[in-house]
Amino acid sequence: MPIKSLFVALLMSLPLSAQATLVIQHWQTPQGARVLFVESRELPMLDIAVDFPAGSARDPAGKPGLAQLTHGLLDQGAGGLTDTAIAHRLADVGAVLSGSFDRDRAGVRLRTLSSAAEKDKALDTLARVLQRPDFPQAVIRREKQRLISSIREDEADPGTVAEKAFYRALYGTHPYAHDEAGEPAVIEKLTRDDLLAFYRTHYSAPNAVISLMGDLSRAEAEAIAIRLAAGLSPAAILPALPKPAAGNAFDRHIVHPSTQSHVLLGAVGMARNDPDFFPLFVGNYVLGGGGFDSRLMREVRDKRGYAYSAYSYFMPMLEAGPFQLGLQTKLEQTDDALKVAQATVRQFVADGPTEAELTQAKSNLTGGFPLRIDSNKKILDYLAVIGFYRLPLDYLDTWVDKVNAVDVVAVKQAFARRIDPDKLVTVVVGAGSAR
Repeated sequence: MPIKSLFVALLMSLPLSAQATLVIQHWQTPQGARVLFVESRELPMLDIAVDFPAGSARDPAGKPGLAQLTHGLLDQGAGGLTDTAIAHRLADVGAVLSGSFDRDRAGVRLRTLSSAAEKDKALDTLARVLQRPDFPQAVIRREKQRLISSIREDEADPGTVAEKAFYRALYGTHPYAHDEAGEPAVIEKLTRDDLLAFYRTHYSAPNAVISLMGDLSRAEAEAIAIRLAAGLSPAAILPALPKPAAGNAFDRHIVHPSTQSHVLLGAVGMARNDPDFFPLFVGNYVLGGGGFDSRLMREVRDKRGYAYSAYSYFMPMLEAGPFQLGLQTKLEQTDDALKVAQATVRQFVADGPTEAELTQAKSNLTGGFPLRIDSNKKILDYLAVIGFYRLPLDYLDTWVDKVNAVDVVAVKQAFARRIDPDKLVTVVVGAGSAR
């Protein structure tokens, strides 16, 4: 199922799920970076995430793709080290450097042993990547061509074509309409000066969120956070993104030589701090987020055999992210499958879940919750989300109680506020007449 979500959007096992409380310490460095830290001595490992509001929604006007290109080049030469030298330094100490990028965030992650020699060398490499990217001209040319080639390849994938068209239709002129990868013609013209300007403005200490998880003390965590923030730009905190406008019904059919129709429906949904978060999250499990337990699967697949899979999800972001419903079906069944999906959403918004459906959803969600925090990496991912989206520090401690507190009335009211079945955006990619 092609979902990139902050729900999903979440190696080593950590026996922490049985504990009642996850103690999250937090503070701010002298440079203005926000820090979240969980101490855990069970494994000799340290995981670090450093996130910035430098996703594709921050692409400057007329320069889609600049944010992703900048992020992708951070570890391709930094602090006088080539990309090959960086890779070798990390391999020598058994460390792993990775990245994350979406419409809201751009981040760098490090996993290293907590022993002093290995940790110090890995941290030195991370600091170079964050603080002193070189943006070598030869590498810029190489990465631009690689990114352009990737975009061209995606044009042959009907699922990707549908996803891009869906965001454009849903968000219009809002920055969330920007494709994360950008546009080939624009990427070709981006310069090293563009990269440097974007980096200095967005990868600054006041914009940074540093998350640490693992085998170190509070004092050691403070020293690491200061070390990472000290060499960052002092550029001011970025302004908030504009709020997306709720759209009207929109129907687009894109002709594509696909053996199946790819169907997406949706609406502007909720932000990460939305007060309706839990009613929408739990309610959507019943509608289309619960796999074979969901209504969409029963109506579209089980009863009629129109699709192997049908799903729905909310993707909460800094501002209201999308609510999306998706399925793939035979070309000749497209209209019928679409009508069933639309009718299922309409009935759910009108009536909400049954008591039995809601009880099962809450049981499944809370029963699976320990698996969400059963490793250092998963906890680090949650720390990064909590820090970046400024969620309550007890978010994980209260998660089960808030799921259990959702009732049928809350679900009905939340969906009525957010989803108008008469104003859904619909995108179909497949053979047939364009419209």
